[in-house]
Amino acid sequence: MATPAQLGLQNAASPIMEELIAFHDHALMIIFLISSLVLYIISLMLTTKLTHTSTMNAQEIEMIWTILPAMILIMIALPSLRILYMTDEFNKPYLTLKAIGHQWYWSYEYSDYEDLAFDSYIMPTYFLEPGEFRLLEVDNRTTLPMEADIRMLISSQDVLHSWAVPSLGVKTDAIPGRLNQAMVASMRPGLYYGQCSEICGSNHSFMPIVLEFIYFQDFEVWASYLYIV
Repeated sequence: MATPAQLGLQNAASPIMEELIAFHDHALMIIFLISSLVLYIISLMLTTKLTHTSTMNAQEIEMIWTILPAMILIMIALPSLRILYMTDEFNKPYLTLKAIGHQWYWSYEYSDYEDLAFDSYIMPTYFLEPGEFRLLEVDNRTTLPMEADIRMLISSQDVLHSWAVPSLGVKTDAIPGRLNQAMVASMRPGLYYGQCSEICGSNHSFMPIVLEFIYFQDFEVWASYLYIV
């Protein structure tokens, strides 16, 4: 049985995901109020003994149920467009990372570092350490600096994939022959898990994503070590 935390959104680790969760709560409250009002009106109609024989002309109520839904849609559309603009805004990214989808694994290339690239495969169950997640761990984690804007370039070599990390609010399609962009950032260090979110074949559920965000100085040490090796 799922816990209450599992039924909701994952904890936000990026500003974009915080905005998405706030918008989710905003829209959910509007839907809750509308549902409550409709249920109340239905209960009144089923229980009242009053009747009205003149139902052919009611311009006042028609104006209300036309204008009020339009105002509600505007209340939902404005914050939605704001978040959509924020997800497409790229302002001097600190690092560029290219993710390429394959059947069925991911390849990563650090564009700002020469010859810094690797493949990331799912970790077999018999190699898992205590505390690691089955079907979510990989052999090579993608290491990134925290508190930095990172530009993701996402593409595919064979079929459609989708690079998605829910806790960071990122989900971008990987399309053969096309580069899509996404902005990734984390406000704190840690491991963040994702998966391919496009049905790409028989092993679709076996190409997870693991991002490890660390401090700036640790990231530079990690990148220098891999570059020397």
